[in-house]
Amino acid sequence: MRTQKQYIEGLRKMKRNLYHNGEKIDRDDELQMPALNVMGVTFDGAQDPELEDLCTATSHLTGEKISRFSHIHQSVDDLHKKQYGYRCH
Repeated sequence: MRTQKQYIEGLRKMKRNLYHNGEKIDRDDELQMPALNVMGVTFDGAQDPELEDLCTATSHLTGEKISRFSHIHQSVDDLHKKQYGYRCH
C-alpha cells in the first residue's frame, strides 16, 4: 500500500483537469492540500501496526490487504471500522 507521499506523487502524474473559480489547477494545488492531507492520514495509518486493523481490510476480490477506504463492505463490522478508521491518526 502507498504512503501519503506516494499518494500525492501519484496525483501529480495525473492529467490537470480540476477547476477552481474557472481556472485549471494542479491536483496538488495548495487549495487541495487540506483534503489531500486528510486522505494522506488514511494511507499513513495503514502503515501503523496499531491502526492496521482499522485502516486496512482484506479484499474479497483479490485476497490482498487494501485500504479500508477503498474496500467494499462485507459486514457491519467493516462499516464500524471504516467509520472509526476515519480517525486513523
